[in-house]
Amino acid sequence: MSEIAPRPVIILCRPQMGENIGAAARAMLNFGLTEMRLVAPRDGWPNPKAVAMASGAAGQVLDRARVFPTLAEAMEGITYAFATTARGRELTKPVFTPATAAARHREEVSQGGRSAFIFGPERAGLENDDIARANAILTVPVNPDFPSLNLAQAVLLTGYELSRGALPDQPMPTNRRPAGEVPADRIEIEKLADHCESRLDAAGYFFPATKAAAMKLNLRNMWSRLALTRADVQMLHGALRQLTRR
Repeated sequence: MSEIAPRPVIILCRPQMGENIGAAARAMLNFGLTEMRLVAPRDGWPNPKAVAMASGAAGQVLDRARVFPTLAEAMEGITYAFATTARGRELTKPVFTPATAAARHREEVSQGGRSAFIFGPERAGLENDDIARANAILTVPVNPDFPSLNLAQAVLLTGYELSRGALPDQPMPTNRRPAGEVPADRIEIEKLADHCESRLDAAGYFFPATKAAAMKLNLRNMWSRLALTRADVQMLHGALRQLTRR
């Protein structure tokens, strides 16, 4: 993954449970975000439950986390801050989605600034006094009948959008053919399909007769979809012969 530079700061304002802080750290590291700031965590700091939930590598995020008594102090060095909330619309501020906030973050970075994303306590979220200290509001568009997101989910969604430019365009393929294996050509696939069809026909598989043509077509279509190697084809020919030998 390409590095996001400078990376945005994730500020957890008055977080209540250590487990949620640890889960947020994991979500951050998934997308290369490593700077966490904590504002007045309810159960103090450090918190062993946060470390347990961070599970291994994400512990580095917690090791570097800085604790501040107030949100105002936690925004040291920040030039643009997003308050993540579904509320606070009565305050006159621009409202962003995670995608548009990521674009605004990149704009801020290009101008030499530093951005932060502020997340509120689990039970009630950010208060208006917190939101008033941010430049903008970040709201995740969700099902209005069930708008609730937990802290780690909100951090994860934000981190994904922030790092999209550094992620591969699509997941890496998992079905690559092993080196040295030769793909079966269409004639070999055709002969395997013929062999399978003839053996099934002899066994009375295509019944009733009125459905036989459609069944054969579906089988032929299945064979053509499979990424078979020559070794695969030879093995399947042998299996068909052995199954019908008696």
